Amino acid sequence: MTDKPQDTVPHRLGSRIPTPPDPRKRHAPLPVWEKNRGERDPQAPSRLDKIMASASYRRADQDTEFLEREEMRGIRLQLEYEKAELILREHGVDHTIVAFGSTRITEPAEAERKRTEAAAALAANPGDAALAAKLAIAERIVAKSGYYDVAREFGRIVANSNGPPANCRMLLMTGGGPGMMEAANRGAHDVGGRTVGLNIDLPHEQYPNCYLTPELALRFRYFALRKLHFMLRARAIVAFPGGFGTMDELFEALTLIQTRTIRPLPIILVGEQFWRGAINFEHFVDEGVIDAEDLDIFWFAETAQEIWDGILDWHRLNGSPLPTSGPTTGPMTGDSP
Repeated sequence: MTDKPQDTVPHRLGSRIPTPPDPRKRHAPLPVWEKNRGERDPQAPSRLDKIMASASYRRADQDTEFLEREEMRGIRLQLEYEKAELILREHGVDHTIVAFGSTRITEPAEAERKRTEAAAALAANPGDAALAAKLAIAERIVAKSGYYDVAREFGRIVANSNGPPANCRMLLMTGGGPGMMEAANRGAHDVGGRTVGLNIDLPHEQYPNCYLTPELALRFRYFALRKLHFMLRARAIVAFPGGFGTMDELFEALTLIQTRTIRPLPIILVGEQFWRGAINFEHFVDEGVIDAEDLDIFWFAETAQEIWDGILDWHRLNGSPLPTSGPTTGPMTGDSP
């Protein structure tokens, strides 16, 4: 015998198992407040409009003013971590090679253009100390602009190491900005590789570089969360010449490895002359504030292939070969999985 439709079953309790309800629809609608009750209370619609426009009536997850409150900092930190983590997981990013460096070191042609402009300005105003200093700095940037090409070539090598771009598990990751970061992202982009960029909000207007993979271009409010995501999947850190931001990232990584808070990973400083001029690492040992073994956490390199070969050799010696496959621009010395 077939049961009657649910809406015609007499209203009574019994031992019969009821038909499971539709997850969204009801046979009899629930009572709701109707906005068109103005015929009974002419002020009702306007009062309802005020209620629905009130900040208190906004759903919490859609209330940006609420989320910006100081008391919500913990929630914002959690959201910033979770969004980046979910995106990276969804796109299969298991490992990263992190590269960072100065935003001010441009490609050689642009560096030379700025040097020429500075020289012309000084020639028009000889004896101007500020213009002379500006020219001297422009000349030093030209001298370092070759590292833009090194970073770009390194980006190509990392992207090519994974084989088909769609299948890669290890991606180049940068801070997503200009200069050295742009160069590394650009190199991977040259050969069709995906790259990750962790851009940061700053008080002045700035943009991510255009060579990032759009769906892997992430934007951060907090430096702390950005640095966390730099380290979570890192299999190597490559530091090109840079300023305070570069030093910040570098010394945090050195400290984490020195204290064994994270498992050791290779750290390569590109441009020995720059780094030795900027930091007297041996002085730390001589003064007794670090141990001699702490100098073994990092090493220097000059060329893109030298950086890559060093990373592969380190992981081979460590028994943790990188998940690489496919050719690079030169011989590879590491093991493939």
